[in-house]
Amino acid sequence: MASSKLQALWNHPAGPKTIHFWAPTFKWGVTIANIADFSKPPESLSYPQQIAIATAGLIWARYSTVITPKNWNLFGASLGMSAPCFYQLARKIQMDFFEPIEGPVKT
Repeated sequence: MASSKLQALWNHPAGPKTIHFWAPTFKWGVTIANIADFSKPPESLSYPQQIAIATAGLIWARYSTVITPKNWNLFGASLGMSAPCFYQLARKIQMDFFEPIEGPVKT
């Protein structure tokens, strides 16, 4: 039983024998890099970069569901790429617009 499922995965049009498997697998590296940036201060984050990566991830996630065969590895990697960007954008927006500016207190 397990052997037949592994055989089906191996021979799938988006399986490990094709670039359609390996490109999304390596795309997880972008997600890992963005998660590693969680420790960076929010002032070093870039709005254009985070918006571009999040948007690209959502576009590719949509694309992965309309192609034949559906590429669920690409779908997961693309959503995984977008999610940390939204968190980073929230950190940047909070720092830029909602945290009080520290300075001398007037009495």
